[in-house]
This record gives sequence, structure tokens and C-alpha cells, in this order.
Amino acid sequence: MAAKLFTTLVLLGAIAVMVSGALGYFRARDALEKAVFDQLTAARQTKTRQVENYFRTIQAELRLLATSKMVVDATREFRTAVEQLDRAGAPPELRQRVGDWYAENFIPGMTRTLGREPALSDYLPVDGAPYDLQYHYIVENPNPAERRMLLDDAGDGSEYSRLHAIYHPLMRAAATTVGFFDLMIADPKSGRLIYTVEKEVDFTTSLQLGPYRSANVAAAVARCSQIADPSAICLVDFASYAPSGGAPIAFMAAPVIAQGAVIGVLVAKLSNDEIDSVVTGNRRWRQEGFGATGGAYLVGPDYLARSGPRAFYENRDSFFADLKSVGASEEEIAAIQRYGTPVLHQRIDTEASRAALAGVEGTGEIIGYRGVPTLASWGPLAISDLKWALVAKVDSAEAFAPIAELRRDLLLVGGLAMLVVAATAAWLSRALLGPLRDLTAGVKRFSAGDYATSVPVRTRDEIGELCSAFNGMVEDLRQKNVVIENKNRENEQLLLNVLPAPIANRLRAGEERIADGFAEVTVAFADLVGFTALTSEMPPHDVVMFLNGLFTRFDVAANDLGIEKIKTVGDSYMAVCGLPVPMANHAERMVRMAIRMVHITREHAMEHNVSMKLRVGVNSGPVVAGVIGKSKYIYDLWGDTVNLASRMESGGVPDSVQVTRPVYEQLKHQFVFEPRGAIEVKGKGKVEAWVLRF
Repeated sequence: MAAKLFTTLVLLGAIAVMVSGALGYFRARDALEKAVFDQLTAARQTKTRQVENYFRTIQAELRLLATSKMVVDATREFRTAVEQLDRAGAPPELRQRVGDWYAENFIPGMTRTLGREPALSDYLPVDGAPYDLQYHYIVENPNPAERRMLLDDAGDGSEYSRLHAIYHPLMRAAATTVGFFDLMIADPKSGRLIYTVEKEVDFTTSLQLGPYRSANVAAAVARCSQIADPSAICLVDFASYAPSGGAPIAFMAAPVIAQGAVIGVLVAKLSNDEIDSVVTGNRRWRQEGFGATGGAYLVGPDYLARSGPRAFYENRDSFFADLKSVGASEEEIAAIQRYGTPVLHQRIDTEASRAALAGVEGTGEIIGYRGVPTLASWGPLAISDLKWALVAKVDSAEAFAPIAELRRDLLLVGGLAMLVVAATAAWLSRALLGPLRDLTAGVKRFSAGDYATSVPVRTRDEIGELCSAFNGMVEDLRQKNVVIENKNRENEQLLLNVLPAPIANRLRAGEERIADGFAEVTVAFADLVGFTALTSEMPPHDVVMFLNGLFTRFDVAANDLGIEKIKTVGDSYMAVCGLPVPMANHAERMVRMAIRMVHITREHAMEHNVSMKLRVGVNSGPVVAGVIGKSKYIYDLWGDTVNLASRMESGGVPDSVQVTRPVYEQLKHQFVFEPRGAIEVKGKGKVEAWVLRF
């Protein structure tokens, strides 16, 4: 009877182990799912803030330009010059040459984009001034199409060209500094684009009567023409824009006001590339923690993509095959192929996009746009005049891969345990009850949730082996749970890591000594002039709050431009561009960063009613970068390039940016520099320096 009772207890114990393992599996699955949703939500919120900050930044910069004396004067004088050309008219032979240029250069490109040949008459300008100015600044422009903006004076002797030679270099520099794709001025009375930087085929056309009267730029100009408010901004969503080859273009406009009346509209043309770069993390999905299948994308109110999904960039054949498999139309696929982008052409109508466009934030497992189960986090964006949603997702199969492995192990361990019980049940009547009582007690502790339990192995016979198998199974389950918990902590730690993502990944992989050489980067040092005297009588808390507010704004600008902040020392700020991920235009990005830092410092000083200026030094060249420390990591730079950048700052002029020859040589055609001559540099002697004018 005792043996039978013991056999029954062993069988019940085995069943308890299986049930407890199953419960542990489901608890582990729920914990991993929550961790993935938390990570996706954190990534979505970060990218949402980046996109919103991008629009807030360019809105502020466009308002500032629209209220400047330069833009007000240019608007008034360009209007008069264009009206003079309209009254003079354009000779028939000049009109013919412009028409021939459209037929030979513009219509073939539109045919490839549209998939059909459009009528030439649909795109020809209206009135005399557009023909005259497009002939001199487009048809006869000696520069290639992408560099037409370099022509300052067409040399035709007109009043317009005289004004253009004065204002165009200033407007071109403003557009380049801010990073606008194009900068245009519209006449609110005629709706005509009386000036553009890029000189595309919309130059001097009418948005009321011309070929682009139905384009989104016409809507932006019409709205801002009626608002005599210097703080007003009119933003229109992305749409395919013919003058830019059908690329997705959005427009942001601000009224130009003189004596309380709107005399013009300043229009910024926004390319989708900047937003796509933010949402895709410069297409570095793995470094941002999205694994092999994760990513993020934007969707507009028409359920069309506003940024490219990851699959489009990584494997286009697979991307188009997935679209076909979920029933996308041939027209949709053909449009994506012709335009070379899914933006404005791929329809993403999922549970996540519908909820987010309805203004609801949430997480859940859905069927994604590729037709596969997906874990997603979604929510709307707070951008005036735009109704966008952002979705961060990862395939369910990848997210639950550790759980699938745990399930296989549980089944294997459970099956082995049942075999052991069946094999030993025949001779349990001859076994000692003591070890079995220990095993039964251990099973009960395990089923009660004590996953660290173990039973003593008193014998070397089958009962001892059963006890050993039980201990091994418990240890294996405990280790699997530890792996899952550690994975969750690592993912959370990556989000909070202060190191650059690639460096953090190398540390996580176990690399102990990180030191790399970079052949070409750009380093900047910035220092607040007079800060020590300014804050000598301020309480310590106020000093910290003042510096934190300023440097936080620096950090936002650095993040927007893809620049790595290295450190701050007192009232000094150090940053680098071109590492740990190389960038071809690192010098241009850093100079833009320096300009923004000077403007930010001016604004911060005005907001706090103090007198304070910033001095910035910039240098390009090779550096060595590495991680110092064991418990508190610091990522730092060394080399002559760093030292000379520091000397450019310390030997610079307050409220200015001073650069070395390597920076000047790279950017002299993009920015305006004033030579300062050779200045004395500690440890270097005389070194040439230039001051950036902006």
C-alpha cells in the first residue's frame, strides 16, 4: 500500500512539475511581451519628439527670416521688377526657345515619372515675365540643373537681374544655413513665385493661373496671403511636386508683412529626406534596437506612407513580393517603382495606423502591412496643420524567439521527466521512502513557486538519478528565466545609455578596450564669454539651471544634425561629427551646428535678460576616440585636431565661429568666410584662421 501511495505521489509530482513549467512559460511570455512593448513605445516617443522638434525648429527659423528687413525689401522690389517685365512682354522667339527647352529637358523626365507623356501645354508658364526670366535663369543658365542657384546675375541688364545680384547670395546663404530644400517668395496679389533659390521650373509661375495652381504650394500661399500675423505659419502636407521630378514635397509658408499688410509670402520647400532620416534612424535599425525585422514609419491621413518602411531599403524584391502577397494593386506597385519611393504611394491601412490617426496611443499584436503578425506601438504626432501617425513595430516571430526556445526546452525536459517516472514506477515498491519524500517535498516547493529549490541526492541508484534529473530540470528553467530577465534589463539599459549606440553595442558584446582611429572628422569647442563674471553672484542652483537650459538646447540641435556630444566642462561644450559612424558631410553639419549654437545662445541670453556671447572653434582632421573608465564610462577624443579646435575657440571672437583651413577648404563654396590671417596658437605657432559670416 505504501509503495502504491508513493507511486501515486511521484506521478502527481511529475504532473505538478509540468503544470508549474507551463505556468512559468506563460508568465515569461507575458513579461517578454511587456518588455518589447515598452521598448517599442520608448522608441516611438523618441522619434515622435524628434519629428515634432524638426518642424518647430524650421517654423521658428522661417518666422525669423520672414520678418527680416532683407526679405521685406526683396519682396517689395522683386514684385515691382516682375510687373515691369510683364508689361514689356516676351518676344515670340524667346517663348519658342523656352518651349523647346521644356520639350527636350522637362517633358521626358515627367514621362518617366508619370508613366505616360503629358501635354507640353500643361506645364508652360503664363504671361511675359516667366518666359523672360526662365529663359535667362534656366534655359541659358551655364550651370547644371542641380547648381543653377549659383548664378547671381543673368547679365541681361534688367532691373530684376540687378536686384537678383544683390539679394540672391543672401537668400541662398540663408537657405543653405537653415537646411531648406528651396526658399521662395510669392506675390499674394498674383500668386506668382517672384523669386526662388533653386530655379526649378516653378520659378516666376503663377499659382493662380499657371501650371501649378492645384499644387500644395498654391494652397500654402493662398492661406498665408490672408493672415497679417507675423507669428503665422501655413504648413501643407507632402504631395508629389512636378518641378522636383514628382518627388514628395511639403511646403511651409509665412507672411511677409509691411505696415500691417501682407506684401508677400516666404515659402520653404521641405524634402522628405530629412524626416525619413529621423524616422529610420539613418537606416541603422539594428543599432537602434529594432533587431532584424523592427522599424518605424509615418502614415498620413490618407493612409499613405510619409516615410519609407525598412523592407523597402533593405530588400526591394522581398518588399514588392510582400505587397503583392497582401493584395496591393499593380498601380500602387508600379507607382512606387517609377517614383523610386513608397512615400505617398504605399497604402498602410492597419489597426495601428487607424487607431493612431484617430488620436489614440496604444500597443498590441496586429497583422502588419506585410500580412504577418507584428507587435506594434502607435500614436499621433502633434504638428500644426498635419495629421500624421507614427508606428514602431517588430515581427512577433522575432520578439518571441526566446520564448519559443524555452517552450521547446520545457517540452523536452517534461517528456524526459515523464519517461523517468514511468521507468521507475515498476520498482518503487522496493525503494526507500525517504528519498521519495524528499523528492515529493521538492516538487511541492517548485509547484508553489520556489524555482531555486533542490532535493538531496542520497543514493546512486535510479531514485538518486531521478532526484538529479529533477534538480537539473529546475536549474535549467531557472537559467532560462534569468536569461529572459537579463535580456529585458539589457534592452532597457540600451535606451538609457549615455554612450553612442555603436560604442554601447560593442561594450555590451564584451569588448573591454575600445579605441579607434578616424581619418576625417570635425570637432567643435564652444565657450560662453563672460559667464564666470555673470554668474559670480548667482546661487549655485540658478547657475546649474541656466547652463542646463542652454546645453539642453544645444543637445537637441546636435541630435537633429547627427552630431555626437562628447562632454561639457564648466561652461564649455565639445562635440564631434563623423564618428562613430562616418559622415561624408561632417564639416557642413558641424558648421550648421555652430551657427545654431550662436543663435541659441543669443535667444537664451535675451530670455534671461543677461549679456552673454558664445565663441566657437571648428577644425577637421584625424582623431583617436575611445572609452575611458570602468564603472562610469566616458567616450573622449584625442589628437592635434582636437587641440587645434580648442585653440580656434580660445583664440576666437565672441559671438562668432572661427574655423581652420581644412574646414574653410571644404565649405568655402557653401558658406561665407572672412579671412582673419595667421593667429598665434599655443604649441603651434602661427595658424591661419577664418571667421564664418552668417
